[in-house]
Amino acid sequence: MNDIFVWKKGEKLAQNYLKKNGYKILGTNLKNHFAEVDIVAEKDSEIVFVEVKSRTNTEYGTPAEAVTIKKQQGYVHFSEQYVTYKKLADRNIRFDVIEILNGEINHIIGAFDADCMKKFIYK
Repeated sequence: MNDIFVWKKGEKLAQNYLKKNGYKILGTNLKNHFAEVDIVAEKDSEIVFVEVKSRTNTEYGTPAEAVTIKKQQGYVHFSEQYVTYKKLADRNIRFDVIEILNGEINHIIGAFDADCMKKFIYK
């Protein structure tokens, strides 16, 4: 199956899943010079940055295992600029991963956090 098809289908599944679970989608495929963030959502006044990883098999590991430290660092940097620009700095933020394996969704809430990433970012 085409990688782009798997990726696009996975992102659409993730968006629908989030909406069904009470999340408001604020943006998709947002970019700055640090990262491209798949989904920014809001639930219960919390801003959630979501990385979506889709795979058709685990030959190279689970989808979530592909969310590298570098990817996490990019999300943290992106989120800092996003909440400042959108004047949301007073809100709690969270970093989730939605992994999709053969159409099955696994939502990993709080997959990583900004405080943990700072030790990698500022070394």
